[in-house]
Amino acid sequence: MHVAGLQLFEPPADAGPDYVRDLHRTMVENDDFQPTFRKHPGRLLGAVSNLTWAYDDDVDLDYHLRRSALPRPGRIRELLELTSRMHGTLLDRHRPLWETHVIEGLADGRFALYVKFHHSLIDGVSAQRLLMRSLTPDADDRNPQIAWTLKPRKRTSTEVQRVSPLRAVAGTAGSMLSLAPTSVALARAALLEQQLTLPFRAPRTMFNVPIGGARRVAAQSWPLARIRGVKAATGATINDVVLAMCAGALRAYLSEQDALPDAPLVAMVPVSLRGEDEQDAGGNMVGTILCNLATHLEDPARRLDAISTSMRDNKRVFAELPRTQALALSAFLVSGIALNLVPGFVSSAPPPFNIVISNVPGAREPMYWNGARLDGNYPFSIALDGQALNITLTNNADNLDFGLVGCRRSVPHLQRLLGHLEDSLAALEVAVGA
Repeated sequence: MHVAGLQLFEPPADAGPDYVRDLHRTMVENDDFQPTFRKHPGRLLGAVSNLTWAYDDDVDLDYHLRRSALPRPGRIRELLELTSRMHGTLLDRHRPLWETHVIEGLADGRFALYVKFHHSLIDGVSAQRLLMRSLTPDADDRNPQIAWTLKPRKRTSTEVQRVSPLRAVAGTAGSMLSLAPTSVALARAALLEQQLTLPFRAPRTMFNVPIGGARRVAAQSWPLARIRGVKAATGATINDVVLAMCAGALRAYLSEQDALPDAPLVAMVPVSLRGEDEQDAGGNMVGTILCNLATHLEDPARRLDAISTSMRDNKRVFAELPRTQALALSAFLVSGIALNLVPGFVSSAPPPFNIVISNVPGAREPMYWNGARLDGNYPFSIALDGQALNITLTNNADNLDFGLVGCRRSVPHLQRLLGHLEDSLAALEVAVGA
């Protein structure tokens, strides 16, 4: 249940041979840890674990901050193989649930950071906002900000409204009680108007199997202008085009494995439910939509149209709900994942959905850290029993950076999906005249 990011940096032109070593030393010297970086599972009444948080007053930075070097020839291939191994190891539940790895040894002179959090500490939106706050658009700024020292941004007086715990509980209870009349409208939208995609209607695929503990990751960037070109030609959203790009790649990959089902795949698509004043709050506030990926359709343009329709209809249902009710509906849509804990369930029951595809907002301009330019920002999320493949992406200036995570045993030749993503985007461009 950990999420991670791999940031690839181009050192400044005046960087000397000890640039990365000096940067690591600067990180070691910053030991003012904010609460998120001191939390680990505690014990309730000294006996029951994982029901409350404990806070470390003395964080062992030598454990959490690690420096590694790649073997020769120091290609991206070696970097991703190392990242795959790091992403397949559990976080120590007796320590704060994060790690940062400084990685050097790339043949082209670049260096990387791999940062891993447990998802209970932080969601993708908060993690990206924390990363952006540690970076700067100023290439000449040589005062690197260290993520674990950054205090939460203070809200303005108009953003902060003090609410007593009793009022908060009463408000939540009222919202939940109001689901009763709303449930009639939800049922109509789901069952009669077919606006809401429901769980357990997805076909079984090679991704929806029990998984092992080892992981494989893959990463690549695509120019955002190409996705925008398809958007302009069709009227679809950026996220619709991304989902269609992924759908075409999944169709090709499964066909290559002789494993493409007749029924269309269904993706779980996380959406942020945060207000603008809550972006840096930490924790989790994520809703979910189930999208028909139309992988049964051969024509890329028709597939994109079906995906746009599915996303639009599902969003319309959510737009009519207060946030508490939207969270409750999201919990229902993903509740099937919890059933995967039941022995034999994954092997015998239809999957609630086939794959998670998540688009997390990132930097919209070139960003720097101690003068080093952020070349790539690849998010890596969670593979679960019954969900052996995850695709997450974020925008990075003029690119979209994709991070793929798969069970090493269940998803063979994961890197081939990168080629299929490129072919899928090219086919979309041709089909819509972009």
